[in-house]
Amino acid sequence: MSQADPGSPDPARAEPSVSAHDLPPQDDDPGTFPTSPAPVLVAADSRFLRRFLFMAVVAIIGLQVINHVWGLLGGFLFNLLLAWLIAISVDPLVSALVRRGMKRGAATGVVAMSSFALIAIFIALFGSVLAQQVTALVFALPELALDIIAWVNGTFDADIDPTRIITDLNLTSAQVTEIASYLAGGILGVFTGVVGAVFDFFTIVVFSFYFSADSPRIKRWIASWLKPSRQVVFVNVWDISVQKAGGFVISKLALASISAFFHSLFFALIDIPYWLPMGIFAGVVSQFIPTIGTYIGVALPALFAAFEDPLDILWIVIFATVYQQLENYVLTPRISTRTMDINSGVALASVFIGAALFGPIGAIIGIPLAAIVIAVSEAYGQRYALHPSVERLTPP
Repeated sequence: MSQADPGSPDPARAEPSVSAHDLPPQDDDPGTFPTSPAPVLVAADSRFLRRFLFMAVVAIIGLQVINHVWGLLGGFLFNLLLAWLIAISVDPLVSALVRRGMKRGAATGVVAMSSFALIAIFIALFGSVLAQQVTALVFALPELALDIIAWVNGTFDADIDPTRIITDLNLTSAQVTEIASYLAGGILGVFTGVVGAVFDFFTIVVFSFYFSADSPRIKRWIASWLKPSRQVVFVNVWDISVQKAGGFVISKLALASISAFFHSLFFALIDIPYWLPMGIFAGVVSQFIPTIGTYIGVALPALFAAFEDPLDILWIVIFATVYQQLENYVLTPRISTRTMDINSGVALASVFIGAALFGPIGAIIGIPLAAIVIAVSEAYGQRYALHPSVERLTPP
């Protein structure tokens, strides 16, 4: 038996032959192309597509209708918001009279008539003086601007052209008069403005009385449209809003009135120009613009006093400091004992947001609206005790 040549391949271990037809196509072969998967077609449901298009058209039309209606009724709805805020503001007084045995409608009437009487007394005593001083203050702005520019040029050796600044800012007496006439719009504009103001005033008064006098009936009527499990939540939210935010508003109004009275009295004693509007400005701003309101309230009177008698600035700063301590430690604890406290940053942001949305009135109602949101969130939000490590790392 002959042995196989050790150099020849073993027939049992020989690799099978592969033909050229079995080899995969090569990329460099110009006659062949790599295979690609077949395309997959996705068919949309025609009923779903029609429903989607219909809902999109309905949504666009709905937004247009809402935008149009808001343009027509936005002022009225804003008046309703003011009326509701006034109603919840006087609710602590109305509820106090109700607890003494008076009917709610009569109690609301007593509070309303008392408020009107106070306003009428103020107008009778100071209305003429206030109007004259406000008019004089508006026409004094060009002179104040000239004084400020002259002081800057003399102190910092600047070269500011006061005539150009006054012209660019439209602060000349003639331009102020022209702007006032343009805003008034002539006789027709004055008449239209007066009619609109009277209509807004009566709208706010009527609905404020209605919201306050029929508050229990309104709550029951709205609750009847909700599920029983949500009726209790709605009533609790309403009561929290009235107790916290309403008390907050009335306490701020009381503090603003007291502050305006004492600031006006002090400004009159030291003979500050336009002492009455300056005192009212200082009292209102100090209460409804948190943190920086006190400084803004005394900065404007000090600015006018600087060019009359610079020593008055020192007296204004001393009085504001003393009064602020009196307010913080005596008046505020007695008046705001049952109201909520709002973080100064949140309150300041609500003022700016309210002013951006609704103007000067929005700056005043921004804090009450924020107070309502905070009161509801504190009532239904869940808060946890701080971890000892967090208390150690973040000391108060």
